This record gives sequence, C-alpha cells and structure tokens, in this order.
Amino acid sequence: MGKGAPNGNGNGSGSRAGMRVLSLLAAPINGRALRTLREGRKSLVEVRRECGAPAQTTLRAHLKELEAIGTVQRPRGAGFPGAVHCELTAAGRELLPVIDALERWLRTAPEGPIAFGTPEAKAAIKALVEGWSSTMLRALAARPLSLTELDGVISGLSYPSLERRLGAMRLADQLEACATDGHGIPYRPTAWLRRGMAPVAAAARWERRHLPEESPPLKRIDTESFFLLTLPLLRLPEETSGTCRLGIEMRSGDERRLVGAMVNLDEGRLTSCNVRLDAHADSWATGSTSAWLTTVIDGDADGLELGGDQQLAQALVDGMHGALFGRRAGVPS
Repeated sequence: MGKGAPNGNGNGSGSRAGMRVLSLLAAPINGRALRTLREGRKSLVEVRRECGAPAQTTLRAHLKELEAIGTVQRPRGAGFPGAVHCELTAAGRELLPVIDALERWLRTAPEGPIAFGTPEAKAAIKALVEGWSSTMLRALAARPLSLTELDGVISGLSYPSLERRLGAMRLADQLEACATDGHGIPYRPTAWLRRGMAPVAAAARWERRHLPEESPPLKRIDTESFFLLTLPLLRLPEETSGTCRLGIEMRSGDERRLVGAMVNLDEGRLTSCNVRLDAHADSWATGSTSAWLTTVIDGDADGLELGGDQQLAQALVDGMHGALFGRRAGVPS
C-alpha cells in the first residue's frame, strides 16, 4: 500500500480531540498550578511556591495559557495595591477530573508510579499526545507495525518524525516489540497505553463542553482508535458470548453515519474486533458522541440505545467504563 493510500488511518498531521488540554497539562507548571488552586484562591506568591519557585515571568506566561482556555482567573484582592490572586473558574473545576484521570494513569506505569507534574510525567503525556495526534495509534491499534510499515500508511509525517515518536513511546513503555520474521521489528500498544484512553476521553469531553469552537471534534479516526485500543482491556464473565455492534452516530451536514467497532466474544474473551459494522450482530449499543463519553466516563448508559441481546451489550459498555474509569481501572491484569 502506497504512502497516503486510503486505509482508514487518516493523515499524520493536524490536531485531534483532547490534545490541546493534554498538551497543556503535560507542562509541569500548569499541572501544579491547577492542583494547588483546587484548594481555593491563592496568591501569586503561594502559587509560585507550589510550582517550584519558577521565574515570575515564566509563571505568568503559564497562567496566561490557563486563562486563555478559561480555567483560571486572576481577580485583584482588596489588600495591598496590585496584589493579585488566582482561582479556578467553573471550567477550571471541571478540568480537575481530567487531571485525576491523568494521575490514575500515571500511577499505574509499568516501571512504577509516576508523579503528576514531574519531567517523567511530561514525557509520558507528550508521547501519548504525539501518538494520538499523529494517528500512529490508529494504525497500531489495528495490528502490529514496523517503522517502515508505519511510514507506508501515515502521510503528513516524515520518516525521522515517525521514528522520533516511535522511540518516545517505546521509552515511555507505551509500545512493545513483537516477534519478527526479519523484515523489521513490529510494535504493538502496551496495556498501559491502552489505559491512556481514559485521560484522552476525559480531555475530549472537556474540550467539547468548554472550547467547542476552538477544538477539533471527535472524528471517525478517533472513534475507531478509541474502541480498538480499549476493548482488548475488557475482562467479562465467562457466560458472555456473541457479537455486538458498538456505534457512534456522526453527522456531516445532512449525512448521518455509524462508526465504531464490531466485537465478537466467546466465553468472556474477545476473539475479534474490527471497524466493519455491516455484519450480523446479536446485539448493539448506539448513541451520540456525548452519550458515549458519558457512558464510558461516568458509567451512565441511559443515553445509549441497546438492542438485541441487551445483556451482552450492557456487559460491554459496563466493561469499557470499568476498564478505564472503574474502581479497578488501570490495575494490571
């Protein structure tokens, strides 16, 4: 397949849903500032101290970034003239669950917990962001690929750029090498990378709610990536068997189409998962993007339409919430 040929992986350039927020949270100063403001209004001196005493100009630049997305405001206090305090806005408080999702994910890193707001956390989040935004994760979610194969299916990124991203994800324990036949080393997502879909989903929902005009919507490529990466994490009861169509209704003008994944389960085990939705299904779960985000993040599937073997469909949607956001989310199997 030639580079840039139609393959469902999309173009390697451009932004993706959730990436703006995650990129901001990767910066240690931003994460620390938001965490300390969780406790309430703080003076600039207090915020600076909690952020590791960066230069005042550096702190102010980061606070301006957070103000630009509507998460922080700096009302002047009634005391000493010119004294400035910082506090979270309503949107800022709603960003805290995104930070919580990142912290849960970082705590379950394969080599041991990573503290949020550290250089190690920055490297891990940045690798996740670049893998998602470059569409590398969509390609690797479908099957293990070597660097040369990735270069053949992803357009918009040079070979050195793909190599750098691949190297960063390997160093961050987000990809692992597979057995090779001598024609390049294929890589596949680790379970930890798959669990990274939790902060991606949380960030995408926050952007939809608070930056609807500035952030890219969830697209077909995002939806397929999310399902293909998340579903292998599920551990369902042995009595769970059959096929289920998981679909998100997407609109483009007057056109409406269903995108998602077709899942086959045998005694609780995932035996196949693909993005072709035209085959027969014993059950189905469909709904809007917002309904699916609520289901996966909050565990509330009331907005979805379940049909056929509803017990099977319910087990799958409950399993996705449990794998990413449930009580045992992120615990290695």
